Amino acid sequence: MGKLSIIKEFWEFLKVRKRYWLAPILIILVLLSSLIIFAETSAVAPFIYTLF
Repeated sequence: MGKLSIIKEFWEFLKVRKRYWLAPILIILVLLSSLIIFAETSAVAPFIYTLF
């Protein structure tokens, strides 16, 4: 079971249960979490912190 199978299974759940409104929320959460991880581990961190 890889990460792709979890994503595929979750997408099937969204299709069957008609919960398409969850997809944008999860996409935003993934983008924000990747921004936080990127900000902690790079030299660009001071510039990202000034945005918020």
